[in-house]
Amino acid sequence: MGRITINNIEIELIGHDSFKLKTSSGKVIYFDPFAYPQSSSYEDKASYVFISHEHFDHCSVEVLRKIANENTKIIAPERCKEKIDSLPGKRIYVNAETPMKVDDLDVLVVHAYNPSKPYHPKGMGNGYVVDVEGMRFYHPGDTDFIPEMEKLKGKVDVFFVPISGIYVMDEDDALKAIKTIMPRYVIPMHYNYLEGLEKDPEKFKEKVENEIKNVEVIILI
Repeated sequence: MGRITINNIEIELIGHDSFKLKTSSGKVIYFDPFAYPQSSSYEDKASYVFISHEHFDHCSVEVLRKIANENTKIIAPERCKEKIDSLPGKRIYVNAETPMKVDDLDVLVVHAYNPSKPYHPKGMGNGYVVDVEGMRFYHPGDTDFIPEMEKLKGKVDVFFVPISGIYVMDEDDALKAIKTIMPRYVIPMHYNYLEGLEKDPEKFKEKVENEIKNVEVIILI
């Protein structure tokens, strides 16, 4: 889909909530690779893959087989083990609220859950704040606005924010999350992919930028 370069890091929204980062040093980082399995975006082998949880649209073995090789490191919750343990490369299973270092990446594993909906109970999945060459990227996985986001205030540069509602936070809760975290950039995700998840990102961008100073919303479509 769309892509943009910020601080020499190319950011691509592949679709749904699947992202690819390419760094100036040649590293390739995927978050929740799933959308459009035939996409040319998956031609690059992964240096690192971050998986939020085991649902098929976030942990696709079909896509992972395309992008993983013996040098790939896959970071995922323990519940993904049965699906991905036979893939090439190294698997690193982690739980929320775990700070860690993966080579030269500083990673904070955070909670991702629905407080009052049955789809993603607490403890099922992860979000990740990953420091890539000095830029801190937050991929929250499938989550609503949760109190643990208070801990991330001032610690995020780029926030990939879900806006569709139903399985994740809606636009109002996304706005609350942005006000809480105060990132520099916001990239909406998790909308217009399935029936019932239709949203207008331009209206969301206008609302965010009208209500919050010093936050830029980037729409990648």
